[in-house]
Amino acid sequence: MDYRKITYQIEEKDAGRTVLSYLKERGYSARVLAGLKRNPYGITIGRKRVTVQKQLRAGDFLTVRIANKESQVDNAHILPVDLPLNVLYEDEDVLVVDKPPRLATHPSLGNHGATLAGAVAYYFQKQGKEFVFRPVHRLDKDTSGAILLGKNAHSAGVLGEDLKRNKITRTYLAVLEGILPQKHGTVDAPIARVPGSVLARQVDEKGDRAVTHYQVLAEGDGYSLVCLRLDTGRTHQIRVHMAYLGAPVAGDFLYGTEDVAIGRQALHSASLEFIHPISGERKFFRCPLPEDMKGYLKQHQILIDEGELDEIIDL
Repeated sequence: MDYRKITYQIEEKDAGRTVLSYLKERGYSARVLAGLKRNPYGITIGRKRVTVQKQLRAGDFLTVRIANKESQVDNAHILPVDLPLNVLYEDEDVLVVDKPPRLATHPSLGNHGATLAGAVAYYFQKQGKEFVFRPVHRLDKDTSGAILLGKNAHSAGVLGEDLKRNKITRTYLAVLEGILPQKHGTVDAPIARVPGSVLARQVDEKGDRAVTHYQVLAEGDGYSLVCLRLDTGRTHQIRVHMAYLGAPVAGDFLYGTEDVAIGRQALHSASLEFIHPISGERKFFRCPLPEDMKGYLKQHQILIDEGELDEIIDL
């Protein structure tokens, strides 16, 4: 079985604390801790197995071994599929990939075939490694761009909590069908399911709070290129909020008008910024616009330099 081995050298300030207290402070969830307890070599100091009630001493080397595939997680519904996988970054704990448009993130009732989950499963299968698909956030099937995955239960859990606390910055680029009344602003409008629909959402005062910040970058031919950042991660949030403002994402069959010229909603996850769940380092990754969106911008006479886009996204 594959394990992620992490070793901590105990400092003087942590002497006298229990292993449980020390690991909880570093974001170890109850589920991950339970898995460590079940593993005979899950928690050790030196070469000796210890319990979570063990008191730490300065200079101790505390080691945890996290199973990359927990026994209670069933990946049987994910079929490995040989698809190109554009990896933007990878280490022992996280994986950042560029999801192409028209590829579902994970299997669903209507799609058990080609998915990003299947592509990732195949990627690790080729390396002879065990892997559980753990997306920290989701992208709609027709949305392209950067998506963040945790490679083990601990990293995924820490990043999931960071997402809830708005510690992960996600920047999107979208082409809108229409001109917004203001060049920048914030939409703070709750989102809920449309009654009777499995898929559609709408702004509804009874829904969950949703906050989207936007900035218009360029306009042309009745269309707009906008940069968006999310404080929350509701289903279809950008698509619902832009339609609410009267300028739906171009090509959006559900909230706007389908457009065969692009064949999908013109929405792209342009960058991710997050704190690494183990090292604590700040990580930033940019994902270039795909060719179909570049061509769509030219078609609508929206001209913007890619270097300018990068500078805006980096802010």
